[in-house]
Amino acid sequence: MDGGSVRSGSGIGRALRAPVEGRAWRELGYLLLGLPLSTLYFSLAVTGVSLGAGLLVTFLGVPVLAGVLAMCRGFGRVERARVRGMLRHDIAEPEPVRAKKPGVLPRTGALLKSGSAWRHALYSVIHFPWAVFGFCVALVLWACGWSMLLYPLWFWVFPAYTDQPGLQLFQNGDHYTFYLDSPLAIGLTAVVGLGLTLATPWVVRALTTVDRVLVCGLLGPSRLAHRVSELESDRGVMVDTAAADLRRIERDLHDGAQARLVSLAMDLGLAKEKLAEDPRAAARMVDEAHGEVKIALRELRDLARGIHPAVLTDRGLDAALSSVASRCAVPVRVAVELPARPAAAIEGIAYFTVSELLQNVSKHAGARTAAVDVWKSGGRLLIQVSDDGRGGASADAPTGSGLAGLAERLDAVDGVLVVDSPVGSGTTVTAELPWRTA
Repeated sequence: MDGGSVRSGSGIGRALRAPVEGRAWRELGYLLLGLPLSTLYFSLAVTGVSLGAGLLVTFLGVPVLAGVLAMCRGFGRVERARVRGMLRHDIAEPEPVRAKKPGVLPRTGALLKSGSAWRHALYSVIHFPWAVFGFCVALVLWACGWSMLLYPLWFWVFPAYTDQPGLQLFQNGDHYTFYLDSPLAIGLTAVVGLGLTLATPWVVRALTTVDRVLVCGLLGPSRLAHRVSELESDRGVMVDTAAADLRRIERDLHDGAQARLVSLAMDLGLAKEKLAEDPRAAARMVDEAHGEVKIALRELRDLARGIHPAVLTDRGLDAALSSVASRCAVPVRVAVELPARPAAAIEGIAYFTVSELLQNVSKHAGARTAAVDVWKSGGRLLIQVSDDGRGGASADAPTGSGLAGLAERLDAVDGVLVVDSPVGSGTTVTAELPWRTA
């Protein structure tokens, strides 16, 4: 059986299972329970706000309004718990109400100025008509669908008024009554009921999707608060990354160039002492020291390239990435098509990303060739590094190492890293960064 047949069969099986799955009944229960709860929320919120607004002239309205807003935040906790328990959708808590000073009055003022509290009150009002609509649609569809589907099991409860089979029409004054008593009519009724029963879970799912949107938009954290939380997290990642880079630079300097320079100073001191008594040995030691100087300079240049190379500052990404590609263990094709130079910070991250990915190609890919493509698409800078190696790379590694660490760096500046690496078919890593001009 081919893949398309498997997917088709799976889709049909899913549709047939939908009416009896636990999810369908949980979603139905959510809509049915939503009406009495929403009626309670609406009544208390409208009454409380109206009372508070009417009492504002006596100043008693201020604490009444604050109490209503606090009550509406309590309604929000109930609704978020309902969504988590019955719809299996986790919604973050909204930003808390913070008073600048302890006490009743500061807390009251903070509640009245809280956008989150007013969104909870708004939800208590506007959710009521939607809850009525969802309750009626869900209940009617479920009742009609199942009653028609099971009609062959209970049609006998109707009395027989005629000996003629089929769909019968009786006139009783101004009332017309239909009786479905023939096998064909009973079968058609069951078929229509089956269609309604199969379609109802998806209609109910669409209704609960609207509920999730309302809860997320009005009872969850605001976009600004969510963005602040993201920025705080990104700042933490950037601080940790900078600290790790500083430790790496310190370690490379201490174990590499610094150690060589210390050894070089000792060798030159010995050569100076032997210069008078054994010029030939002193010359040999100076020659060895000269070799150590070359190695130390090469290590310092490599360290500088890893931080921010001069060629990147002077000539941009095209020249800098070509320089990186020339040091790769496999031939690398570089294509950079940019209308202008992005901001220095974005250039630096792009350079570091390509450097790390080409190091992975040299060390782990087992590739024969690789390619680097950089271009601008809309408001994003896109980087793609591909190779024809063994594949099997994954970003699901311990946090802070390899591709996972690279993904963290990009995420800290609203970037994205996507890894496509099927085993035996090479690796393609696509990085996306925001385009910011210098």
